[in-house]
Amino acid sequence: MRASNVTVRRRLFAALVVGTLLFLALVVRLAYVQLWIGPEISDKAEDSWRREIPVTAKRGEVLDRNGVQLAYNISTPTVIAIPAQIEDAQGTAAKLAAALQMSQDEVYKLITKRAKDVFIKPAGRKMTQEKAEEIRKLELPGIRVTEDNKRYYPFGGLAAHVLGFTGIDNQGLTGIELKYDKNLRGIEGNISYLAAANGDKMPGSTDAYKPPLDGMNLQLTIDSHIQSIMERELDQAMVKYQPKHVIAIAMDPNNGEILAMGSRPGYEPGNYRNYPVENYNRNLPIWMTYEPGSTFKIITLAAALEEKKVNLNEGFYDDGSIEVAGARLRCWKRGGHGSETFLGVVENSCNPGFVVMGQRLGKDTLFNYIYNFGFGKKTGIDLGGEENGIMFKPSRVGPVELATTSFGQGVSVTPIQQITAVSAAINGGKLFKPHVGRAWYKPDTGELVETIKPELVRQVISEATSKQVRETLESVVANGTGRNAFIDGYRVGGKTGTAQKVINGRYSADEHIVSFIGFAPADDPKVVIYAAVDDPQGIQFGGLIAAPLVKNIMEDTLRYMKVPPRKDQMERTKYLYGEPKVVEVPNLIGMSITDIYEDLNMNFQLAKSGAGKNVINQVPKPGARVETGSTIRIYLSDAAPPPETDGAKPQSN
Repeated sequence: MRASNVTVRRRLFAALVVGTLLFLALVVRLAYVQLWIGPEISDKAEDSWRREIPVTAKRGEVLDRNGVQLAYNISTPTVIAIPAQIEDAQGTAAKLAAALQMSQDEVYKLITKRAKDVFIKPAGRKMTQEKAEEIRKLELPGIRVTEDNKRYYPFGGLAAHVLGFTGIDNQGLTGIELKYDKNLRGIEGNISYLAAANGDKMPGSTDAYKPPLDGMNLQLTIDSHIQSIMERELDQAMVKYQPKHVIAIAMDPNNGEILAMGSRPGYEPGNYRNYPVENYNRNLPIWMTYEPGSTFKIITLAAALEEKKVNLNEGFYDDGSIEVAGARLRCWKRGGHGSETFLGVVENSCNPGFVVMGQRLGKDTLFNYIYNFGFGKKTGIDLGGEENGIMFKPSRVGPVELATTSFGQGVSVTPIQQITAVSAAINGGKLFKPHVGRAWYKPDTGELVETIKPELVRQVISEATSKQVRETLESVVANGTGRNAFIDGYRVGGKTGTAQKVINGRYSADEHIVSFIGFAPADDPKVVIYAAVDDPQGIQFGGLIAAPLVKNIMEDTLRYMKVPPRKDQMERTKYLYGEPKVVEVPNLIGMSITDIYEDLNMNFQLAKSGAGKNVINQVPKPGARVETGSTIRIYLSDAAPPPETDGAKPQSN
């Protein structure tokens, strides 16, 4: 049946309407795509075509307090693979592996990764220019040589444990390189281009360069000249005494700034892989904990003076020991010091005298001062790996623990805690948070961005008490156990320390940590220096080993700082240890090695033969007259030692 004209016209009209609507919908859709979401789709398409070659940001420089560069970057070539552009993966891997001296399988895995670009590492990162030119001459499709940055430390191992080092990807791994990594690293840039699916660059497209944002420059509180003075003495101490470790810190006591910090054995940050892990993975001045010995007596002294529990002119009698709760605690000097004042107690580092100070203070008061001086918790220095130290729990502090703590035994501290606390004791009573960061600067203009300001933690003692502490410790150097730190023309204060090491839970008869902490000028301290020597060979006393070490650092530092010599220093009334003086050799036969260290009183050097604990012979013979400082060789056996006196072992001065 044929449709009528009307029906046909209606159908045509309907088709026209539908077609028009479809056309309009298509137009609207095209307009929506082109005008509304077109840029977004275009961006997505472009992202899928885009290839990027990373451009590493220049890591910020590290400067000393005077602007001397301690760490900066040098440009080095790096190999990058663009997997989509590689035509012969096996052949490319073989040639590249041979040039870089890498495993062919290792290179093949890298260049066949499903990634836009891949670093050929480790051998292809931060290469020499000669090696880069060798790679370029291979003309391998998909293999490019780009520029990268390599960290450079111009002074080798100077301040290595403070600086730390970076990894192959320019990230900080230790030291301030890690602590301040975010600001030092900067933000990576890139060179980008459009490429087809096979990786070929699209015709007519241009490269786009997004510059990296370089890291900021960091200025430290470290003075590279003082640091070099310190490290020179650390090296000499390692040769002279052959210890396990040597540690030293120099600080400005008035604001907590670290002027120098070092330890031995050391390492070079630029070649850290060539050293044992323990050399670079532990910053001993903030990580190592040990019993401080007599340098801790400064805290007991400061607390006793502040609480007016002791008058330095008050008399005291030391017969060589003191009994506490059934335990006999001995002085480091056999037979004691006899009649002396409490000033003499400090000068002579007399253990029984400090026990009395601790008893007068009482447990709560003494430990309150210990905590207020910063012991028992981290100082918060801006370096990683700091330890807390160990204090007695209040519930475990009895009369004996109170007594031994008063002269530095039974507690454990870090060198950074020790120097920070003593700085507070002699700077007017102010405890500062130690720090090595000083300021941030823009890398391009050198404009100051931020100053890292000193942080006052608390006032621990009064200025008047601090003045008394300074004067007393100056007398220790002029007249007491710190004589070997005396410097003509400069007022120096300080305190020695000799502590038995705890090994497997027991005090060692043979191994000690000897230390000295000194400051100058004594009436207006500009620098405080702490040094500790772990298990030096020969006679082990802080006054003989650590005090001269600090003296050498201090003397050169004061001259470098242009601190003028003066004539009003405290007069030295007694001879220095080591100066020629004829003395009689004591009878050591039958004594234990521990008793010998106490009895020699720093007049002699000691050489040992044999592996026992008791002396069976000696040279020179008893009664011989020799110069002080001469060497006595003792011969040891494994025979049973004489009965030990009850109580804790004595700490030497």
